[in-house]
Amino acid sequence: MTHLFWDTNLYIYLLDTTSPFHPPVDAMRRKMLAAQIRLVTSTMTLGELIAGPRNDGNEALAAQYRAALTQSSTIVPFDERAADLYATIRTQRVKQPDAIQLASAATHGVELFVTNDDKLWKLRIPGIHFIVSIETAIGLIA
Repeated sequence: MTHLFWDTNLYIYLLDTTSPFHPPVDAMRRKMLAAQIRLVTSTMTLGELIAGPRNDGNEALAAQYRAALTQSSTIVPFDERAADLYATIRTQRVKQPDAIQLASAATHGVELFVTNDDKLWKLRIPGIHFIVSIETAIGLIA
């Protein structure tokens, strides 16, 4: 495995050290670094992460989040190929933000899409080998 996509919620858990999901996400990130697995996410994740601090008027925190994301992750765009796949994914009654994330991941060759959203785990998306939970992902990383 060389590329692993994180849904937005995992970044939030990693940044929020008070979250009960912080320890397992932090453990996963450490295993990924040791195994030299590339962390991938989408431009939508970047927007979501900086929206909270901006809403609070905290541009310094928004800048810190942007820097953390761009230094730790490959950020893939929602491009024309992703838009085409997005349309197909939406026919499965997948919410718009989830469909954007899945389409972005699928068109950029990720093996695992990791999310805490159990409604997504059962989906089969061309271009993504598996959609898994945090716990499952940790177990799959060598």
